Amino acid sequence: MFNFFSKKHFLIDHLEGFIDIHNHILPGIDDGAKTVEDSIELIKGFSEFGVTDFICTPHIMENYYPNTPLTINCSLSLLKNALKMNNLEHINVDIAAEHMIDSGFETILEDKQIMPLAKNYLLIEMSYLQASINFDSSVEKIKSSGLFPIFAHPERYAYLHKNLKTYSKYKNKGLLFQMNILSLGDYYGKEVKQTAIYLLKNNLVDFLASDVHKITQLNYLKKISINEKTLMLIKPIIEKTIYNFK
Repeated sequence: MFNFFSKKHFLIDHLEGFIDIHNHILPGIDDGAKTVEDSIELIKGFSEFGVTDFICTPHIMENYYPNTPLTINCSLSLLKNALKMNNLEHINVDIAAEHMIDSGFETILEDKQIMPLAKNYLLIEMSYLQASINFDSSVEKIKSSGLFPIFAHPERYAYLHKNLKTYSKYKNKGLLFQMNILSLGDYYGKEVKQTAIYLLKNNLVDFLASDVHKITQLNYLKKISINEKTLMLIKPIIEKTIYNFK
């Protein structure tokens, strides 16, 4: 008997008009696009399936990518100039950052050197190896600053996979969850995919984004297929992402 939920859909067929709120397409600023040419290649690749709106989120990470509003704005200027040169002025590009919760984060927050998304949201992450010691206190300070903390790719933190109840605890503390599109394939491994599906089924995901760094990731993203049941879980999140950041 045919199972309605077994039908496969290419995810990119449902992303036209999507706003990508987490990516690393700004040139020469972190572990994402290395050159302006890389940035343009990525943007053209996204355009093929109808994504033309981006909030660029380079890392702000102590000792590795110590970016500031100045460095991020300079990189944005380079990209915007390249968009004009390549007749891509219909592409909408804004900036924010992905903030590592490390020993320097609270100083950046206090000094107002953070880069929020759409003025009210702050994208944050932790190490994949272990939870940040100051994570809970940093989240409280973010909220006290009048911002909504968005936890980037919660499905990717391996140390949370064995204690899934922690996700609900984080949600109860006021964290919003942003899932990576690539997690719906096997790009990060089966355990990450299983965790992503768990988060979806338990209605814990608020926003969706690509977190694309390079063209090989984008090419992989284009091949991701999901069943009807997963698509039904994803569609409201796509719509919520567009609504909150348009």
